[in-house]
Amino acid sequence: MDPKSMLVLSLSLGLGAAAVGSTIALGRAVASAMDAIGRQPEASGKILLNMTIGCAFIEAITIYVLVFAFVLSGKM
Repeated sequence: MDPKSMLVLSLSLGLGAAAVGSTIALGRAVASAMDAIGRQPEASGKILLNMTIGCAFIEAITIYVLVFAFVLSGKM
């Protein structure tokens, strides 16, 4: 196996793993936020704000992996 095909394979698997991890994390964050709002509806503003910030950080990780994959694919 040559280095280029190893790079393509590792980029594909890494991006896929980041996407799956991000999806699971976003699902758990939103589910936990909805559960918290169901328990304390008066705190929904704070809960939604914190959930939105957390979701932005989770998505940022996936975007960083995508950018990293594009940068490394330019090396081929």
